[in-house]
Amino acid sequence: MLRINRETDYATAILSLMARQPQERYSAAWLSSKRSLPAPVVSKILKQLVRAEVLVSHRGAKGGYSLARPAEDISIAAVINAIEGPIALTDCIEGGNAACQYSAHCAVSHNWSRINDVFQTALEAVSLKDMSAPLPAEHPSLRALGERVKTAVS
Repeated sequence: MLRINRETDYATAILSLMARQPQERYSAAWLSSKRSLPAPVVSKILKQLVRAEVLVSHRGAKGGYSLARPAEDISIAAVINAIEGPIALTDCIEGGNAACQYSAHCAVSHNWSRINDVFQTALEAVSLKDMSAPLPAEHPSLRALGERVKTAVS
């Protein structure tokens, strides 16, 4: 099964909450409370998002966390990369030919790479702003996805 990890899901939930009022600063405790998530997990996620420059950490009495840039400029791909690392559907995408002993005779790795590119493109087309509300069927990331897949793999 292809699945994002729990921390990525939590990060997306936290960030979509922040995207509703992007000019605000949020404490880890408040975010933990609003999303009913354990405080240590939220703190860990926030630190990872700061390292990846998705969030900015502010110190002092009016400290907390804020989005590093507008919510529409932060893609879900960036969130996944921040928490899980680069998107790679197979080992050969992440590690190249050296990742697999069969790479010299492999007929599918090139296709996996093309599929991975389509997956990456779809995730880059959805922003935190988009995730703060249900996506309409006509959203650009969903529209003609089948055609984009056909184009990418042909």
